[in-house]
This record gives sequence, structure tokens and C-alpha cells, in this order.
Amino acid sequence: METKAIAKNRKAEFEYFLLEHYESGISLQGSEIKSIRSGQVSLQEAYIQVTENEAWLVNAHVATYNPASYTNHDPKRPRQLLLHRKEILELWTAVRQKGVTVIPVKMYFKDGRAKLDIAIAKGKKLYDKREEISDKDVKRDIARALKGRE
Repeated sequence: METKAIAKNRKAEFEYFLLEHYESGISLQGSEIKSIRSGQVSLQEAYIQVTENEAWLVNAHVATYNPASYTNHDPKRPRQLLLHRKEILELWTAVRQKGVTVIPVKMYFKDGRAKLDIAIAKGKKLYDKREEISDKDVKRDIARALKGRE
């Protein structure tokens, strides 16, 4: 199984507690897949909109592919996610809870097909973020001290 990461939502782990991950396919046009293969995709403002029987990737930016000329796509168009009905139902029930959302974490290629790692997420409070930052600082200081001893 060959996987190659294309885009990551770096702030996802900092802003949210990631509870459960799902792997999803994406319904794309030809010019979109060409643009994704060249790495011109951003998941920073993207989110997942879940209805009772469909899931959509909304607000993800896939840059236009210049050689496609007049057959190009809209960079911010909603893209349908390819999930099993059971998975969509699980996402739907999770989203109906207060404070829970579904976010894209990373986009990658698996066996030549574009896949999206999505996660059920719960927002972090400010004190959770501060605690995470202080933990990183402590780990960094310990690593520096150990590096100096060698």
C-alpha cells in the first residue's frame, strides 16, 4: 500500500481533539486530480458538511489547472465524499451532538487514488491549547538537555 501525503490541515490537532478517523474517497473532475497531483491543494478553511445520506468537502481550495483552459473547475466548489452508508450515518449522529464537528485532516494518494482522512472532532478550550504548548516546550527543553550531554 503506497501512500503519499499531499496536503495536511496543520491546525486540526491544535484546535480540536480528534476522536475518530475515517478514510474517504473524493469525487473529482479531471482538472482537479491533475492539480492535486501537482500539490496545489489547501485544507486550511475546509470542513465536512454531513446530511442524512451524503457527506461533502466544503471550502477546500484546489487551484485551477492552467493547461485545462476552458474545461477548468471552480477552485472552491463542494466535492462529494465517497463513504459507506454506515460511515455516513455514524458521522451524522456524531455531528448532531453539541460541540462536535467533522474536519478534514489530510489528503493523500493511496494506490494512485486521492483519499481524504477525516476525523470527528471536538473543539479545544483555551486552557487545553495552553497546556499543549507548555508540554511541547518541556519536551523541547528535555531534548536540548539530552543532546548537550552526548
